[in-house]
Amino acid sequence: MSRRRQIYEGKAKILYEGPEPGTIIQYFKDDATAFNAQKKGTINGKGVINNRISEFVFTRLANIGIPTHFIRRLNMREQLIRQVEIVPIEVVVRNVAAGSICQRLGLTEGDPLPHTLIEYCYKDDALGDPLVGEEHIACFGWAGHEEMQDIASMAIRVNDFLVGMFAAIDIRLVDFKLEFGRLYDGDYSRIILADEISPDGCRLWDMKTGEKLDKDRFRRDLGGEEEAYNEVARRLGILQNDDNVPGEVLDMSIARNRLRGGGKPTKGK
Repeated sequence: MSRRRQIYEGKAKILYEGPEPGTIIQYFKDDATAFNAQKKGTINGKGVINNRISEFVFTRLANIGIPTHFIRRLNMREQLIRQVEIVPIEVVVRNVAAGSICQRLGLTEGDPLPHTLIEYCYKDDALGDPLVGEEHIACFGWAGHEEMQDIASMAIRVNDFLVGMFAAIDIRLVDFKLEFGRLYDGDYSRIILADEISPDGCRLWDMKTGEKLDKDRFRRDLGGEEEAYNEVARRLGILQNDDNVPGEVLDMSIARNRLRGGGKPTKGK
């Protein structure tokens, strides 16, 4: 196999030149980081699980009309995506008080917010991804007014869909991070959803027990990170545990069939 040209390596993924113009291969790593990479470690099998969960979520979002960079999964750790120009803004969608907003505003973790809150952070690890307002975004030209309208509208639609999807498997979607990119067609560009959606960028709590099923287990040294990620995949129907084979990953067609009633995802303890 010919050697692929690496374009970029981030904390959780590596990007390679794709097989066709305008495409990129996105490789999911097992590396785990927190607090802007001040804490580093590894979660065994995380890349495989995140690849499959992100494929599952992006496919379902595309089915409701959300444009995304996802084209298809290539193998256990890689997916083919559209090449986009990433908007340098992290979009944080919050439904429940948790994480940095509790520290900033003195809120109690777990309290529902009066309504869904969207926050924006400037993507720069060296600066600690600082919180910014829409006026900052406009002033420095990071995104245009119409682009921000599209981003906010899509973020709310994604949230509405994911809240229901996770609630159906007894998971509370506390908050999550989104990234968007510009997909160019000549001089024209449009905003589409990019990056990934997985337990790395979502806070997911068991509805009955409040158990954390996301990267907070790594951030807070709670342990059980691998089991938590696998549990999310199992509930979505992506992992099969009928014959107790850890890490056996189902095809998307089987997972979709299970959510339609063809088989019941395993629930948590």
